[in-house]
Amino acid sequence: MSTTASAFTPSVSAQRADGQAIGYLMQQGIENADCLSLAAGFVDPETLPTALVDKTASRLLSDSETGKLALQYGTTGGSDRVRAVFRDYLARLEGDEDRVHNVPLDQIMLTTGSQQLLALLTEAIFNEGDICLVAAPTYFVYLGVLDGVGAQVIPVKTDDNGMCPDALDAELRRIDELGQLHKVKLVYVVSYHDNPAGISVSNDRRPKLLEVTKRWSQDHPIYLLEDAAYRELHYDGEELPSIWSFDTGYDSGDQQHVVLSQTFSKSFSPGLRVGLSVLPPELVKPISDLKGNQDFGSGHLSQNIVAEVLRTGEYWDHLAGLRTSYRAKRDAMVAAAEEFFSGIDGVTWRTPAGGLYVWMSLPEHIPTGFDSPLFARATEVDKVMYVPGELCYPSGWEDRPRHQMRLSYGVLAAAGIREGMRRLASAVRAVIDSK
Repeated sequence: MSTTASAFTPSVSAQRADGQAIGYLMQQGIENADCLSLAAGFVDPETLPTALVDKTASRLLSDSETGKLALQYGTTGGSDRVRAVFRDYLARLEGDEDRVHNVPLDQIMLTTGSQQLLALLTEAIFNEGDICLVAAPTYFVYLGVLDGVGAQVIPVKTDDNGMCPDALDAELRRIDELGQLHKVKLVYVVSYHDNPAGISVSNDRRPKLLEVTKRWSQDHPIYLLEDAAYRELHYDGEELPSIWSFDTGYDSGDQQHVVLSQTFSKSFSPGLRVGLSVLPPELVKPISDLKGNQDFGSGHLSQNIVAEVLRTGEYWDHLAGLRTSYRAKRDAMVAAAEEFFSGIDGVTWRTPAGGLYVWMSLPEHIPTGFDSPLFARATEVDKVMYVPGELCYPSGWEDRPRHQMRLSYGVLAAAGIREGMRRLASAVRAVIDSK
């Protein structure tokens, strides 16, 4: 009898996860460690609150009772004691204490960063072939999550004011005419200073996007996932209300459509991995059940640390300093773009009012993908990295633009940002001149 083992075949889910852009991008970062990175979406290490976390953890653990509570299991969605503090935080952020405090604690869920919530929600509502509508461009890691469940991803026209409500309405009408409306489960919107383009949905479009979503929720609810990961990294102009604030279902007890997702990874510490979400009631159990299979509760000590800095108000002092730091780095990148790119025909960029990213477009005949001459020149000769913009569109979309870049000012100091932009401009000029 032969003892040769048969070949291992990964599951369908594992096969779908193969070759995801985030893994390849991180591999490129390792292989090109000598490059200045305008690619990494990491936060500035100089802004991480080491002293504050040390003081807060010591304060929690120095008291036997609070220390034991923090080191014990919580519950799947987070302990009620801690969730109450996060609800207070959300009430302050929303500027509407009565409305937020009327949300039951069990509709508030604490997760391992906001990424876990995105994954859990996707697993809870999508079957293979179901449809998600996304802004074009959008957060490329979430596109990988959608690919993982076999979802159809449909891009919706986006401009400087965010996803266009009329375009969303037209796509939903087209899907309905094809007899596929029953497959539409979600509209995904990064509402503040989005990753990748730095765009915020304008004030007038926020209720309109929700209205379109609600109007097409005919035989089943279509949810609007508001990813507000960059909400608090706001530097200029008015602070906008959340899309969630326009969902009257949370006030009337009618169908609630908005899932609000936030994270403390960008505004405090990604290493603590604390995310906050508000869920419509019918989603609480399926998402909790799935989360229970994963971890039956995210890191309780991390949640307690963040809750404590919220309770004492120290979080808001940290946030003020963070905004000042990132505003200066944003200004450094935009100034460098003016200095090094303004003389290159066909290159444009946006100045974001917040977040961590500048979105740049090159002439349409200059591709920026991993296999492009520009990426090779940038990483091998000029020693600088960026994120190809094509990653931020559905992979199956034949018309996706291929001449854009996401540039991050998160990690590098101002001098490094300027040098990175100088190197990138050198690479762009070299490729254009070679055409």
